Amino acid sequence: MPLSVYILALSVFALGTSEFMLSGLLQPVADDMDVSIPRAGLLISAFAIGMVVGAPLLAVATLRLPRRTTLVALIAVFGLGQVAGALAPGYAVLFVSRVVSALACAGFWAVGASVAVAMVPATSRARALAVMIGGLSIANVIGVPAGAFLGEGLGWRSAFWAVGAASAVALVGIVTLVPRIPLPAERPRLSGELRVFRDRRVWLSIGTIMLTAGGVFCAFSYLAPLLTDVARLDVGWVPPVLALFGVGALIGTALGGRFADAHLFGVLIGGMAADVVVLVAFALLGRYAVAAVLLSFLLGISCFCTAPALNAQMFDVAAAAPTLAAATTTSAFNLGNAAGPWLGGAVIDAGLGYPATAWAGALMTAGAIGLAVVSLRLHRRTPGSRVVGRSDSATDPVRSEA
Repeated sequence: MPLSVYILALSVFALGTSEFMLSGLLQPVADDMDVSIPRAGLLISAFAIGMVVGAPLLAVATLRLPRRTTLVALIAVFGLGQVAGALAPGYAVLFVSRVVSALACAGFWAVGASVAVAMVPATSRARALAVMIGGLSIANVIGVPAGAFLGEGLGWRSAFWAVGAASAVALVGIVTLVPRIPLPAERPRLSGELRVFRDRRVWLSIGTIMLTAGGVFCAFSYLAPLLTDVARLDVGWVPPVLALFGVGALIGTALGGRFADAHLFGVLIGGMAADVVVLVAFALLGRYAVAAVLLSFLLGISCFCTAPALNAQMFDVAAAAPTLAAATTTSAFNLGNAAGPWLGGAVIDAGLGYPATAWAGALMTAGAIGLAVVSLRLHRRTPGSRVVGRSDSATDPVRSEA
């Protein structure tokens, strides 16, 4: 793996910490801003909406710009967004700062993923994306629990300052260690990249990603109150459990990256089925402290196991438009990240309780499995199609997908 891919992973660590850390800070943010927990949860949706809008817009706007310069500008804007959040005098300013940070984060994901894929052969795409996503997993192991710990001890604003500092470190790494990426001899054209959206497999992939992410975030966004109010754990348990989720995410990313190149649909469908099982178990057993802790770990494994495959599938079906493929993947994930917390908040506001968020998440994920099965059938019917990362050979790669 090129060193620059690991630098991108370091940057994603900062991005991911900011995106996910509010799951452990909802109570102090709600108390400080004098809003309800579901309304504080909308800050997670605000970030996700910014990612949805920002990914395609910034991908198009920067299509012909130097890649490294674009990455530097985006990580700088992201860091400034964290500073604005730390200084926010009220809910509205915090909300706007989250959207601005998300726009920069989305652009970084789109450009960074296309750079990572461009620097490795087709047989290593899922691995390169897994390394980059690994930064997100480490954010869940270290960044998110650290944010919750800082929020508990020094106030939630200290977590935003910490992410701002991490963004500055990432900026230095990009400037000094990421090489200049030459633009192609023939400048990419938006009209050419947009043609990939005529392929229904692209839309199936979008739907699969959206429902998978939404299903997990429907429950994960309210994990902290589920642990304290339902499982009756002390608030001091929240950071360690979030760290345990992150350890599971790191394991899941490694497993998914290891096997997705050779068994794309096997990893996709198997991982999503595991998501459903874990979420249903959470709904049924979440009131037991030991079960809640164990299931948090297993949810990290199952949901992040599918991430490399979901990314790689989009690059496979939209290979002719790598920049928009990365942007579309980012938007699809964050459509789910926005819909999930919104649906979870609606379930809570309806008086169904925190465990019901896991039931709703399981239903969304079951829908994702259905779309993945349809995608697999189309994949088998498409002449010359192959699983991402596998070289063509006399052996039919689809039939070995079992």
